[in-house]
Amino acid sequence: MSRTNLKALSDEALVDLMAELGEPAFRARQLVHWMYERAAVSVEEITEFSKELRKKLSRRAYIGAIELSGRVSSEDGTEKFLYTLKDGLSVECVLIPDNDRMTLCVSSQVGCAMGCRFCKTGSMGFLRNLEAYEMVDQLLAVSGLMAPRQITNIVFMGMGEPLKNLEELSEALRKITGLIGMSPRRITVSTCGIAPEIHRLSQKAPGVNLAVSLNASSDRVRDSIMPVNRRYPLEELMQACRSFPLQKGRRITFEYVLLEGVNDSIADAHKLVGLLSGLSAKVNLIPFNPYEGAEFDPPSEETVLAFQDYLVEAGIKTFIRKSKGGDAMAACGQLWCREPARDKD
Repeated sequence: MSRTNLKALSDEALVDLMAELGEPAFRARQLVHWMYERAAVSVEEITEFSKELRKKLSRRAYIGAIELSGRVSSEDGTEKFLYTLKDGLSVECVLIPDNDRMTLCVSSQVGCAMGCRFCKTGSMGFLRNLEAYEMVDQLLAVSGLMAPRQITNIVFMGMGEPLKNLEELSEALRKITGLIGMSPRRITVSTCGIAPEIHRLSQKAPGVNLAVSLNASSDRVRDSIMPVNRRYPLEELMQACRSFPLQKGRRITFEYVLLEGVNDSIADAHKLVGLLSGLSAKVNLIPFNPYEGAEFDPPSEETVLAFQDYLVEAGIKTFIRKSKGGDAMAACGQLWCREPARDKD
């Protein structure tokens, strides 16, 4: 009989498993505490259980964990981690240090189906959704490597489109906030523009921050670089953003990757001001991060600064996000598992 991965079970299923072993429901709560708060990676570590219970439980189940199979460090301190999953597929996540901040960029899918032309991950295609525990495991695994330093923030901006995996994402967020104890204010979920799911995100994961990968201020340009816009054009997307509930002082972040000659003109900036009118918003400008085979180039520093100045003068909080990890292919839009493994025999 094959053993069950305890992290893949719901709270109710853990209670049922303990009942089958002749144990009361509180044992399931203890198990959850050890897996997520104590970061136990084996049943044998759960010293709160008797040796007999650990033996019984080990015969039926195990505590799964993603396997570190690669680690690359950038000159700026950014680190990229390659993790192998239960079926042999791989995902990458990125740790970004910034003064007293330690941000982990988490993946939600293996590959991505959205096909944004400026994103390396999109060239992988879509392989599968990650399960909730595989998202949480990225946090647990990297936290273990970084101890005693603590991860302070999480951004779901790694491989994949989080809102195309909303059910598992919601469960992962529940565990990260409810079991590990990270504040929703320190968690940001990014989307390329799945408009109907933006409202559902606010219901399923209240309090988390929303980031929208916008990258254009007209449907004509956005259609050409982001296929999702043909399904959910800007008017529908911005309406969804305007209905997203924000706590006092919070803003929606709009990520804008600047592509030379495509979306970086002052005319583009002017349209962007109109698009964001009335929204509590901030803009992160991201000069394109090149990679081998890319069809775009980053604009000049002068162009980037002019674009920022126009938005700031219009009253929009605008920041130039200096990408980190580019020399390790860990910057925004560069994540890509070169040869994703298949199921192991």
